[in-house]
Amino acid sequence: MPKLTRRALLISTPFVLTGCTTASREPVVTKPIVPAEYLAMYAAVDGEPYPVDAADLTRVDPAFLRREVAYNTPEPTGTIVVDTQARYLYLVGENGMALRYGIGVGKAGLEFSGEALVQYKRQWPRWTPTQDMIAREPERYGPLAAGMEPGPLNPLGPRALYLFKNGVDTLYRIHGTTEDWTIGKAVSSGCIRLLNQDIIDLYRRVPPKTRVIVLQGPASGYGV
Repeated sequence: MPKLTRRALLISTPFVLTGCTTASREPVVTKPIVPAEYLAMYAAVDGEPYPVDAADLTRVDPAFLRREVAYNTPEPTGTIVVDTQARYLYLVGENGMALRYGIGVGKAGLEFSGEALVQYKRQWPRWTPTQDMIAREPERYGPLAAGMEPGPLNPLGPRALYLFKNGVDTLYRIHGTTEDWTIGKAVSSGCIRLLNQDIIDLYRRVPPKTRVIVLQGPASGYGV
């Protein structure tokens, strides 16, 4: 019987053992495991006049889910701080803490900075495109010039906060979205969007005339 050398073993061994294979398999995509507390927090919302579906948290970076965090700010309790660069909205709490929400920042969300007030807030608001939007895309927005009725397809979602400065509408809105994957990102349109469950939560916590600070870049005295 011929001696079984290492060279002979390598030659006679099936090709698949060398670490390469000609057979291809479809990659298995494993969805991230979402903690039960977040599944409950972002579950479908009952008791609304229109459906509010559960958020698809497999499409949202967990860093942008709602949580209480330490937050260094000179602003008093109850102030909303919108950090457009970090993609977070903070509701300032007591003892150096804040409730932090992940946000998506649209084009209009980058066009205002400084201080404003929540002049009023609306449940299931109507939405009307601006004149600039109509002029830019008349075929898309022209038919909606008179406004869009509330509902699950309305871009403002189930709640909206309307920001004014010195009594003048800034056209800046904090609102909901069904486009879960846009949270934590810069998006093409809109102002400041939150997951629908988050805007419902924020809405019930803040009264009209709430002070809002919008940061468009790093600001001294603000941060975790």
